[in-house]
Amino acid sequence: MDFEAAQILGKLIGAGLAMIGAIGAGAGIGIVTSGAVQAMGRNPDATGTIQTNMILGIAFAEAVAIYCLVVALLILFVF
Repeated sequence: MDFEAAQILGKLIGAGLAMIGAIGAGAGIGIVTSGAVQAMGRNPDATGTIQTNMILGIAFAEAVAIYCLVVALLILFVF
């Protein structure tokens, strides 16, 4: 295997490893939403507060996935 092929292979493996965090972010969104729906079912009076916190939690989890994507793209196209 020549150097260029090894370099491309390393980039692809690195980008794939960088996207592992997106899997956790997707699972985190599901867990947050599930907990919020259960909480709203148990206490409908607190729906507004729970929903606000749920949206913030989903936004932070989605930000992690976007950071993973940015790192993967940097690995592929910059280095």
